[in-house]
Amino acid sequence: MSKTLTEIATTLRDANKKLQVIYAFNGSGKTRLSKEFKELIAPKEIETEPEEEPKPKVLYYNAFTEDLFYWDNDLENDTDRKLQIHPNKYTKWILIDQGQEPNIARHFQRYTNDKLTPTFNEEFSEIRFSFETGDNSIPIFNEDSQEIPSSTEEGTEAKPGNVKISKGEESCFIWSVFYSLLAQTVNILNVADEADRETDQFNDLQYVFIDDPVSSLDDTHLIELAVDIADLIKSSTSELKFIVTTHNPLFYNVLFNEFSREKGTRKWRLEKYIDSTFDLIDQPKDSPFSYHLTLLKELENVADSGEIQKYHFNFLRNVLEKTSTFLGYNNWEELLPEDGRQSYYKRIINLSSHSKHHGDEVSILEEDNKRMLGFLVKEVIIKIYHFHSTVVKVENQENATV
Repeated sequence: MSKTLTEIATTLRDANKKLQVIYAFNGSGKTRLSKEFKELIAPKEIETEPEEEPKPKVLYYNAFTEDLFYWDNDLENDTDRKLQIHPNKYTKWILIDQGQEPNIARHFQRYTNDKLTPTFNEEFSEIRFSFETGDNSIPIFNEDSQEIPSSTEEGTEAKPGNVKISKGEESCFIWSVFYSLLAQTVNILNVADEADRETDQFNDLQYVFIDDPVSSLDDTHLIELAVDIADLIKSSTSELKFIVTTHNPLFYNVLFNEFSREKGTRKWRLEKYIDSTFDLIDQPKDSPFSYHLTLLKELENVADSGEIQKYHFNFLRNVLEKTSTFLGYNNWEELLPEDGRQSYYKRIINLSSHSKHHGDEVSILEEDNKRMLGFLVKEVIIKIYHFHSTVVKVENQENATV
């Protein structure tokens, strides 16, 4: 049954679970849901002169969290590039009051590279990044970085702080700040007697909403991050509740498995309909979802609606690769119709190799390519290889998923 995001947020609140994990494609409303949920739990009140600053009821990490950080690229001299912070009470508390700078650096280096070092200024308003030298270590995100470390005779000293890290590394750093804040918050709330807590500012905190944490990591570090979140949630002994959304199937499955036997956990899938309404679908508790079936359902939907983007060809290739492996073919190309096989193959390769992510720029697709995707999904993958079609024709269903 279709719902608004406010109704979805209400469902999450009423579920009353310690952890709720939600899978959804990018563009399905995850970030908007986090905002709707915050407004539901802690609506803004118009007051001219509040007697005291209200204590937070929801702590959330989403795309707006990253807006607290911005680059000063030193355009005039191009030598002193630094990441700056729009300070708020949380950054002040975690950096100045709690002195979490070492832990932030430690978390950041675990997810990226132990030679890549963030250094805060005395006011904790800006961060410079440098590489320790002395070996040939290469950062995980090196292909995106604008600076590459170079060795010097000193061996262990850091290169001057003029490195502008990649977008992926920047996301890792911002997550590390939030994770350090969250870990401290959990520890404080684990003290049962409020009078014994080192601060009272989190006494009203009810929920932590984590929307799509860093997903630009390689698989090993992404699993590590998911396990870290799971361990932190498991360590929480207070009444604090957690909601985690993600578009990454590996991250989702790790959390799913980590809490497969935990009580007080709910797993969902968020879907968006053509009419911009939504549905929150309960996931089976016995196993994670099969990602290739989720991709195939998305492909069926866009083939019907015509809203095909270039990244959908990467979905198509992913489904073909998994199907060929299961059926014992050496190459997914062998699944394509013999008549025109090379033409199909080349077009899929060309369209999918530049469309690996939802965030890629939107490109205009030729109608012929759209028809090809619809034909291969419906007439080849579903009809020939007997995948179950889960999409009801739009004329027979008020809300067809997209």
